[in-house]
Amino acid sequence: MAIASFMVPLGSPAPDFTLPAIDGGTVSLNDLSDAPALLVMFLSNHCPYVRRVEETLGRVIAGYQDKGLAAVAICSNDVDNYPDDGPGHLREQAERAGFTFPYLVDESQEVARAYRAACTPDFFLYDRDRRLAYRGEFDGARPRNEVPSDGASLSAAIDRVLAGEPVPEPHTPSLGCGIKWKPGNDPS
Repeated sequence: MAIASFMVPLGSPAPDFTLPAIDGGTVSLNDLSDAPALLVMFLSNHCPYVRRVEETLGRVIAGYQDKGLAAVAICSNDVDNYPDDGPGHLREQAERAGFTFPYLVDESQEVARAYRAACTPDFFLYDRDRRLAYRGEFDGARPRNEVPSDGASLSAAIDRVLAGEPVPEPHTPSLGCGIKWKPGNDPS
């Protein structure tokens, strides 16, 4: 069953985090403080909504990193019940999709709860002051449609944020697999 993003209020501050990366080390919000724009993505390996756009996502984000976009992906799924979302499989996904950004693991699911992430993929784009400027879809591609994945919705938002401009509403919610919450963690 597809779940839509919660559409967190624009202007909300980026919640702090420090999480382990799939390739070792940790990444925190403070590590990304110099970038004029920050994209926090909640992704997973097993979800068909993520799989449908992951290669395009890798290309689109790589194209913006030299322009000042900092990006991180976070997997918050319960890997005990969804082992395809474990770190080894996330490394395979990152290689397969050409991800050039850190991929982090939120085992406690506290970061997903702080961001009010609902689904994978779920995108949160912050401006220089780390205030939420966009939350919504990557593009109109879905597992059961023929819409080409081009990243148009997210790219337009990134362009505006990098130019110091607001991203006008309405923002189309992201749609995807619900985050696989551990017992007692589901925020709904």
